[in-house]
Amino acid sequence: MTNAQPPRIFDRRLVRLRRKRSAPHFQNYDFLHQRAISDIVDRLETVKRDFPLAAFSGAGNLITHITDDCGVGDVVSLDAALSRLPRSKNGYVLAADEEASPFAPQSLDLYVSLLTLHTANDLIGAMAQIKMALKPDGLFIAVMFGEDTLAALRKALYQAESELTGGVSARIAPFATVQDAGQALSRAGFALPVIDIDNVRVRYPEPFKLLADLRGMGETRALASAAAPLRRDIVARAMALFSETGGEESFDLVYMTGWAPHESQQKPLRPGSAKASLEAAVKGD
Repeated sequence: MTNAQPPRIFDRRLVRLRRKRSAPHFQNYDFLHQRAISDIVDRLETVKRDFPLAAFSGAGNLITHITDDCGVGDVVSLDAALSRLPRSKNGYVLAADEEASPFAPQSLDLYVSLLTLHTANDLIGAMAQIKMALKPDGLFIAVMFGEDTLAALRKALYQAESELTGGVSARIAPFATVQDAGQALSRAGFALPVIDIDNVRVRYPEPFKLLADLRGMGETRALASAAAPLRRDIVARAMALFSETGGEESFDLVYMTGWAPHESQQKPLRPGSAKASLEAAVKGD
């Protein structure tokens, strides 16, 4: 009996192409990535431990945000697109796909993924490979776009296309829910999983700036399914609808943290192993 293959939602060739094309001017559109890396740096500074060898996926030149207090030693930067890798000569660079990990088992102390895993066709499989690449008690931190990302644009495009053509095509990728992210962490084998979310709302007085931001990030359509070309009149109508409903867009930044299992880590108590009853605790006995 063979294991079922995950559905092919994304065209990974297109993912690489979108990232490659965005590279020359990415620094003008990286406000979400800047926000995410700042949060990740805060988390690393709080951990208070050393990570002699770390991999940063999708961070590019933003690895310059890493502070000494993060405890990070040597850094391997990887990205699906070679042109999105950092230009600095510090550390190592590697063009690689997260769905086919290039790392040897138990070779890394830290793995950070910055807004890349939302385009993985096999999220659990990619995360399982990352877990295997971590040494026992190695740390995994990732941020990816969550379910409410681009909700306003999605609604506007569907309505505009339905009005003008009588049908709709998938234009925006599906994004994982917080529950999906938590289940993926656990199923990939991470210990002590933690999920939290940062909902970023951005006001666009000029709606076409939203489309420019998505192109600049490398986050335009990379779905594997075929779709009719997006006509100019549909785009114009969608942008009008977007403005009419407030011109505000949501970006859910879902943070996932987990540890490669190690015997020193705290473990949940067995059912019935508690030495004091809830009733006694409530009564103060």
